[in-house]
Amino acid sequence: MTHLPISTPACALGLMAKAPLAGEVKTRLVPPLTALEAAELNVCFLRDMAANIARLSETAAASGLVVYTPAGAESTFAGVLPAGFELLVQRGASLGERLCNATGDLLQQGYGGVCLINSDSPTLPQSFLLRAIELLMTEGDRVVLGGAEDGGYYLIGLKHAHKHLFHNIAWSTPEVFVHTKQRAAEIGLPVELLPPWYDVDDAATLERLCEDLFNEPSVAAYPAPYTRAFLASLIDAEGVERICPNFSGRRRA
Repeated sequence: MTHLPISTPACALGLMAKAPLAGEVKTRLVPPLTALEAAELNVCFLRDMAANIARLSETAAASGLVVYTPAGAESTFAGVLPAGFELLVQRGASLGERLCNATGDLLQQGYGGVCLINSDSPTLPQSFLLRAIELLMTEGDRVVLGGAEDGGYYLIGLKHAHKHLFHNIAWSTPEVFVHTKQRAAEIGLPVELLPPWYDVDDAATLERLCEDLFNEPSVAAYPAPYTRAFLASLIDAEGVERICPNFSGRRRA
């Protein structure tokens, strides 16, 4: 692993997150989960992704935080995040506005670069995050994109809050990644791509997550111990068929 020099300006790694309230988060996972289980799984995702970032921050010039919504929900994150994690409230009516405003807010705090990351990819490899930091700490303006397999992106990294990148994007569609690259081309902004990864936001991707956590994992994947323990407790109590009816392998201990 390549470590950044400690003199390098810090990069903010911000998890975009909703307050983990039952009935408000991971609703596309209900069923197979209950609303309460979906909220508990969301907490596990946050714990794992924050722990991944915190571990990276020990050796790379980066710091972690959660960019959350709605305002006033700060208490829902108590006891979930590692020491040193900050909270920043999302501002804006649309997702594009919230992403752009969060980038600008963090850059104004003095960060040299900002990566905004979804909170739905608990097995996201740490090496992808490190590569994003390295790209943002390299001279010259650019946008760093980590494409999600559903057509969106799991990470966007910027040195400047380019509003045009978030303009006229068909949010929550398979066109988000393509549209964002088009917006970058329109303003002559170089695009650096990270390897693709996946979000866990429906029954099919939950099954994929179970496959990754309980079969032989990808060498690159983060092990997501909180998520794995929670899913294992559901499987032990009710059987794998309840949440992953098409599970194909033997569960590892």
